[in-house]
Amino acid sequence: MQAQPFRDGDKPLHEYLRSHARRQPQRTAFLWYGRAITYGELDRLSDAFAVRLAALGVAAGDRVALFMQNCPQYIVAHFGIQKLGAVVGPCGPLFKAQELQYQLDDLGARVIVCADNLYPVLAQVRAGTRIEHVFVTHYADLLPAQPSIAVPDEILVPKQSIAGTVDFLEALAGAAEAEAGPRPAMSMDDVALMTYTSGTTGLPKGAMLSYRNALFKAACAADCNGVGADDVILAIAPLYHIAGMLMGINVTVYTGATTVLMYRFDPLAVLQAIERHRITWWYSIAPMNVAVMQHPDAKRYDVSSLKVNPSTSFGITLTQPLAQQWTQFTGGCALFEAAYGLSETHTMDTYMPRDAIRWGTQGKPCPGVEFRILDPDTGQEKPCGELGEIVLRSAGSFKGYWNKSEATAKTLRDGWVHTGDMGKLDADGYLSFVGRFKEMIKVSGYSVFPEEVEKILITHPAVAQAAVIGVPDPTRGEVVKAVIVAKPEARGKVGADEIIAWARENMSVYKAPREVEFRDALPATGAGKVLRRLLKD
Repeated sequence: MQAQPFRDGDKPLHEYLRSHARRQPQRTAFLWYGRAITYGELDRLSDAFAVRLAALGVAAGDRVALFMQNCPQYIVAHFGIQKLGAVVGPCGPLFKAQELQYQLDDLGARVIVCADNLYPVLAQVRAGTRIEHVFVTHYADLLPAQPSIAVPDEILVPKQSIAGTVDFLEALAGAAEAEAGPRPAMSMDDVALMTYTSGTTGLPKGAMLSYRNALFKAACAADCNGVGADDVILAIAPLYHIAGMLMGINVTVYTGATTVLMYRFDPLAVLQAIERHRITWWYSIAPMNVAVMQHPDAKRYDVSSLKVNPSTSFGITLTQPLAQQWTQFTGGCALFEAAYGLSETHTMDTYMPRDAIRWGTQGKPCPGVEFRILDPDTGQEKPCGELGEIVLRSAGSFKGYWNKSEATAKTLRDGWVHTGDMGKLDADGYLSFVGRFKEMIKVSGYSVFPEEVEKILITHPAVAQAAVIGVPDPTRGEVVKAVIVAKPEARGKVGADEIIAWARENMSVYKAPREVEFRDALPATGAGKVLRRLLKD
């Protein structure tokens, strides 16, 4: 199996979009609760956004932030930004004010596209950022009059008019009539995306990913999973997350397939979508499959069109018995562990061969991806079957961390990405991911960076010091635990419940501590650096 040559040439994915728009303009690219967005329409709208950005002085290399949940407008903005040679900067829609401000400051973005229901978060920090231009959009703007599947109540709320902002779709209507989209010269190695990750330590860092990274991994995902133009894909994973972006946006446009896009997961809507739109391919999270099968009306729906279902174990481990149950429920769909990957490699560095599934592993390296397992202390390669640090390289490897040369040098060495993850390779090349050397905490699949949570916790008026670690949880994998030193005047007066409630108001729910322990002091080095590993011990 070869991921190359690429299906329509070595060019950015937005040029794949343009090619589909020329050859099959009326073909549906995305279905939004029954509203079809064709390849021709997606190409025109993204061209129009590129025109609007250019008129604002946005140029190649400038970062443009996106602050939205799943919706077609996200995809329009994503390609419009990249058509201009600018850089997409996804911001998590669960962000609270301080988290959003950190990322906007780090990006140095002057323009943001924001959902109207998220604007209050942006409003809290806008004056303290470089943001000059705000496009707002309403999730229901592109809904059909008669949706084909159940629509979440939260996107049916009335549209808000917000002073000092520009309506996204109205702005595109004007730009589309003005001129064709710009076509600046660009290299496949130019940065097209900045997705935030911990790297190995510290506050989130912008991993710089190129047009080549995106094309290579779209080809890997499509070829290794057998996705073709005739497939109908179900996209539920968050588009701002690297895996959701790869499977929901890039694979669609690379193959010319049709994707049914959902705002969020809902088991009834999934059943309806599979039956009514004859979905053939779905990237899921294992708890989603369980919830679908447990829906009281599940047996009323014909889901036999579904053929391929790579999935990720978050909260619930994807086991062979669960996969067999899903195959029986669907009448033949293959359910298997999706892949191993990380933001720095545009994810999906392995794939699971459907004719040779090996349970308990993350599959084999995708074509063109090289793996090594190194001793983390000596750097020497470990023998087959022995544990060590996972190190890899491919055309998907990132260009480094934005404005973080020291962190880049530590992670990216001679083209090899040192992941900080622990794993082993068996004699047949299957990778088993075992754990993380890094201190990043995985809560239901979300990455939580200790220093980011600590930075917010110490703004609480009663907190003098805070350290954050991950502790095991049977349903979420891990949850956040905060170890806190209270200020002298607050000792004995502030409790764990108060800290937890305050944290939920000031950071994303998955980042908020579920456990709080008070101590008189934190273990630290002579230089004052907190030793989190001693807290875990």
